[in-house]
Amino acid sequence: MIVVSGGLTNSSVAANPNRIARNLKMMINCNSSSTIYVPSRILIKKLISDRGSVRVNPKCEAVSDRNDVVVPITSSRSSSISALEALKTSSADRYTKERSCVMVIGLNFHTASVDIREKLSIPEAQLPQAISELCSLNHIEEAAVLSTCNRMEIYVVALSQHRGVKEVTEWMSKISGVTISEISRHQFLLFNKDSTKHLFEVSAGLDSLVLGEGQILSQVKQVVKVAQGVPGFDRKIGGLFKHAITVGKRVRTETKISSGSVSVSSAAVELAQMKIPESDFNSAKVLVVGAGKMGKLVIKHLVAKGCMKMVVVNRTEDKVNSIREEFKDVEILYHPFSNLMSCASESDVIFTCTASETPLFSKEQVSTLPVLTFNSQRMFIDISVPRNVSSCVSDLETARVYNVDDLKEVVEANKEDRLRKASEAQLIISDEVQEFEAWKDSLETVPTLKKLRAYAERIRSSELEKCIEKMGVLTKKQKGAIYGLSTGIVNKLLEGPMQHLRCDESEGRSLDEILENMHALNRIFGLETELSVLEEKIRSKMGKVKM
Repeated sequence: MIVVSGGLTNSSVAANPNRIARNLKMMINCNSSSTIYVPSRILIKKLISDRGSVRVNPKCEAVSDRNDVVVPITSSRSSSISALEALKTSSADRYTKERSCVMVIGLNFHTASVDIREKLSIPEAQLPQAISELCSLNHIEEAAVLSTCNRMEIYVVALSQHRGVKEVTEWMSKISGVTISEISRHQFLLFNKDSTKHLFEVSAGLDSLVLGEGQILSQVKQVVKVAQGVPGFDRKIGGLFKHAITVGKRVRTETKISSGSVSVSSAAVELAQMKIPESDFNSAKVLVVGAGKMGKLVIKHLVAKGCMKMVVVNRTEDKVNSIREEFKDVEILYHPFSNLMSCASESDVIFTCTASETPLFSKEQVSTLPVLTFNSQRMFIDISVPRNVSSCVSDLETARVYNVDDLKEVVEANKEDRLRKASEAQLIISDEVQEFEAWKDSLETVPTLKKLRAYAERIRSSELEKCIEKMGVLTKKQKGAIYGLSTGIVNKLLEGPMQHLRCDESEGRSLDEILENMHALNRIFGLETELSVLEEKIRSKMGKVKM
């Protein structure tokens, strides 16, 4: 059975229909019952110009893409070509002509509002599972997820750019319940060098709501910490994130972009100060829900603004005690979550910053809280994603609700100096992108290095065995000497080619020269590295699907 894929537009394949036609005729002559993929509905017309060879079923069955059709081959002879061989001969071009692609598929505060982002948010504890699920997709080799209050970005190495985007978008829809069309409307896509530059800007704080904020670098570090050792967080994606950490540190050190800048937490406190008259701010009763990293930062900035008494609700008291040790002059009262509503009833301003996946305050709950004499409205400042305060709470006349998207008003007032520093940071990032891309491209030679070594080893082993058989009975020492001789010859012969495939600045070779050497060795020794790698990847993916 032949599957005609209407979604492919590989010009190199379309330009060689005769070769693919020969493959089809070979299958017809062998009466194969296997399924192979043939690129494009237009191309199949060329391939079946000999109308006696292939009969197209008028009732076409949909396969993987909307335009795919099934073409049965009618014959009685038994098949002599395996499904894998058929797949390799008919569709290898569409992959081997396309190098694996590093890309980012995501939504952030630039492209989507918080009500969309929170549905796609992935808790830190679920990151390993998310990586595993992404890498089980047919065209995804490596993956990482950066999920924060301002962004949900998925970084992957894909065998096919188009199919990789399709599979990841479908996965995002599946885990979130958001429709594919809705995700597509808000998502952004970046590929290869652009995706590298984007992550470096994110890590440096240049793509943050608060320009230069420091917390995002900690979040990038946490991705590496959590994903380390997870299958799928491998050489390219792992290398990308580790390099991003280096870039984030370098930008902050050399430009001082974080000095004097606000974080999301400090912006939240400044927003409260902006919305409450100065005379009332110091006397306001403050509740902080959550004592994690964000909660601690909120407390720190409240203290800096002169707030010397507050209530903290948290799951346990340990973290609150740690905060008390740091701010010994501040009165910090602890309450467990079971007392949340009673604490809220006595509070004028409530900051929420927990990792709860469900709202802590619903409209019904807030409507039962006593009306304040202070400013007549209770203020909720919710910097959590997913949100801790239900959006419909803002419908109540007795409540004012602000979330992370409302912090832009504060941020605009602090931008000018950091924009100048951001220009300096871009020069650093440009250099770092070039360095990383050169390292990533150099990985293309690794399969050739392995294949060349294996090729030489097969010859050495075979010739050694023949030699020992001819020489009859030998002592262990004599066998060792012959083995050492054969190994030494191979190592000496490979030393030059191997050296010309490695990136070594001291040798002064450019990346283009190294890749040219790689292609030359592939041709000279018939290594067929790309096709072999493709076959291994297809075998692996087919095996996973069968399981």
